Amino acid sequence: MLQKSVLITGVSRGIGRACALTFARAGYAVAGCCESRADLLDSLAEELSAIGTPHLLLTGDIAEPAFVADLLSQTVARFARLDVLINNAGISHIGLLTEMTDEQWSRLLSVNLSSAFYCCRSAIPYLLKNRDQNGLAPEDGCGTILNVSSVWGCSGASCEAAYSASKAGLNALTQALAKELAPSRISVNALACGVIDTDMNRCFSEEERACLREEIPADRFASPEEAAKALLLLSKMPTYLTGQVIRFDGGLL
Repeated sequence: MLQKSVLITGVSRGIGRACALTFARAGYAVAGCCESRADLLDSLAEELSAIGTPHLLLTGDIAEPAFVADLLSQTVARFARLDVLINNAGISHIGLLTEMTDEQWSRLLSVNLSSAFYCCRSAIPYLLKNRDQNGLAPEDGCGTILNVSSVWGCSGASCEAAYSASKAGLNALTQALAKELAPSRISVNALACGVIDTDMNRCFSEEERACLREEIPADRFASPEEAAKALLLLSKMPTYLTGQVIRFDGGLL
């Protein structure tokens, strides 16, 4: 049987990098991309090689449909199959909506929402091919799509209106696409993360971080590795679990 593979966007840092290593240790071949940090991809490649994991890591703009199509094509050409897609790439914007430029709004939506659409559109035909493999029982799934969302897509955050809107859109895409793909035994779920201790959240001062931590009943930020473990568990769930936006927030909401 062919080794299962996972494709992760935004793989160079944070949750994406943790996912690459977590899935590698679980026996998956790993494909991934980031926009420009080839140096971080090189160091990740070294870690994956040390584990003994086949990998394909590319730089490119995930908000460009042509790059996404090429990424999926290269992934399947390299590993002969795709089993899990993790739409993780994302950027943030903190500030008043009235001070946000057209370019900033467009770029945020392109990276956080449009890229997931492009990836899903390109990945679905490859996921469907898993149905034709021998030995697939009727209750077995053909593949899994996991979207890394945010609790702010569930409730909204002041001074993060655009980011909240993009994640709310990702949540709705998750729920609608799950209904569309359920007859094909492809599950689609989202992990709505709370405060994860990544570079994206290190823009806050120590005082701001302390205030934010006080709002979390778990009294701490989650690590990227914890989020990656949650995503791995979701990838292994029966496909009857689909269309869910699961909050991973330490009780914040």
